[in-house]
Amino acid sequence: MNFNFLFSTVLFIGLMSSTALYGQLPDKVGGLITADKNAAAISKMQNPHAAFMSIIDKESIFYVPSAVNAFNYLSNRPNIPDVMTWEPNFAIVSRSLDWGLTSGKMEFQKVGAVKRHGQYLTVWKRGKKGDWKVAVRAEVENYGEKASSDLIYFEPDDSWYLKHRSQVRLKQREDIVFQTDELFSTILKANNETAYKEFLADDVRFYYPWQEEIESKSNVLSFLKKQRYEIVTEPTEVGRAYSGEFAFTSGTATVHSKDKATKFNYIRVWQLKDDYQWRVIIEMLFER
Repeated sequence: MNFNFLFSTVLFIGLMSSTALYGQLPDKVGGLITADKNAAAISKMQNPHAAFMSIIDKESIFYVPSAVNAFNYLSNRPNIPDVMTWEPNFAIVSRSLDWGLTSGKMEFQKVGAVKRHGQYLTVWKRGKKGDWKVAVRAEVENYGEKASSDLIYFEPDDSWYLKHRSQVRLKQREDIVFQTDELFSTILKANNETAYKEFLADDVRFYYPWQEEIESKSNVLSFLKKQRYEIVTEPTEVGRAYSGEFAFTSGTATVHSKDKATKFNYIRVWQLKDDYQWRVIIEMLFER
């Protein structure tokens, strides 16, 4: 029996089943969810290294936990888990179809070690061949005590958007988001509660080490108040969808608790809301 042929057949059937499963979803966001699910299927049936290599290009960034070039990182055969599974429970795609996001629960394990749990966040970009590639991927670990919530996704509408040709103008549009994060960071230094009340969307998702996914602004505020955390951030990078309604920023953070200050990195995903104000729909903090 040709075991290589058998394995390839099983992998193909798995990928086709994943596509069929999500075939009922709207076409645009469904394509992104399928890309994420197909990578997860490769990880399950082959290994995480092969899965990640299938969805990166030479500009992809992984946080491990510091930011590294994903292609160079994986080419050096890093000591990544032997087994890794994940399942998206949140997905969005921009109207311009050049930018997307998935997040969800994950499990990972080294052979002979205990299974571990966490949350992943992937910002995607449309590749040169029209396929989805990772722009940025990050993870936080938790205890895996809470079942994953149902999949929530947002299909982009066909609303008109201004198709800028000028690289200067596109840079200016990114600068607006970066400056918004700078303002958020400035207010955080004065008062965390005021800053988070102002800049978080009502339906925000908050990812923090050793905590299950926290949903809604009120729950995030309650968590920070209960833990007595004071968070200070400093943005360093920004990216924005061509159609303009979504963006992300990343940078460094320091989380002050009662007896220590811990160094973090962060990623914020922003959405331009109906009131023309930028709001954070996802924030992830992970230790440096």
